[in-house]
Amino acid sequence: MKTKQMTVTEYTERGISCVRVEGVEYFDVAKTFDCGQCFRFDAVPNSRHSVEFSGVAYGKHISFAQDKDTIYIYNATAAEYELLWKYYLGLDMDYRLIEQEIIDTAQSEHMALAAEYGRGIRILRQDPFETLISFIISQNNNIPRIKKLVEALSARCGEKIEISEAEEEHLSGASSLYAFPSAEKIKELGIEGLAELKTGFRAKYIYDAVDRVLSGDIDLEKIKQGSDTNACLGELCRIKGVGLKVASCAALFGLERYDAFPVDVWIKKVAEKRFAGEEFSAARFGRYAGIAQQFLFYYERYCGE
Repeated sequence: MKTKQMTVTEYTERGISCVRVEGVEYFDVAKTFDCGQCFRFDAVPNSRHSVEFSGVAYGKHISFAQDKDTIYIYNATAAEYELLWKYYLGLDMDYRLIEQEIIDTAQSEHMALAAEYGRGIRILRQDPFETLISFIISQNNNIPRIKKLVEALSARCGEKIEISEAEEEHLSGASSLYAFPSAEKIKELGIEGLAELKTGFRAKYIYDAVDRVLSGDIDLEKIKQGSDTNACLGELCRIKGVGLKVASCAALFGLERYDAFPVDVWIKKVAEKRFAGEEFSAARFGRYAGIAQQFLFYYERYCGE
């Protein structure tokens, strides 16, 4: 079966520049923004669409809404869509083929079930630095608290984002409306300033990451362009407090390492319940192991029995 051709239209609605993308398959706004891969988006209450999530990405307040196979991107132009948001949402990848490859590679009835249940999840291509810091904050934390800490850090030293009155109807009510801060701004806080934000033991880890990025000791763009995922993970693990799980999340969600396979408590549960006595590693799921992980995580979190 051929993939539908997507149609992109720019228009203005109530003074806001919008992009409508029709014919989108294998993409679900709610699943994508509620599967634990990003921390700055929340559902918009009383949206006129079936679902709408808004937040801050790449220094801009943006809203993604959906009705069936049509995506609406508020506060964006067609040029911005082609330059950034298509890339950010992963709409340049054929997830129909990816899903089938995962199922064929894994040879697992449960994997096929999880892929069907999680269909519509796409890996967002997030800013590498923001992703690294966010997942350092995520250590031993739950999602609501992670979101709160990321927003607090942004509000403390990020650039204020101004929005029009018309954009207010697309607010989730949870966003601080500040861009994620630069490494320089975070370093200015120091470990004590970071601790004041209630980051706890993570303060020194955040500071070490920022210090290494600013010195060039950790070059995220160079790591991203490298060919070996294990080498990428090894580099990230040189940061104080960054273990394999955080490194894998940063690699998968910020560095386009689709074979990175984060193992958290949910995935450990999947291994014990669904793959007992079987091989369970990134190799089992192939070059898209990270996408497989998201399907497995989502199924276990929302449908696990």
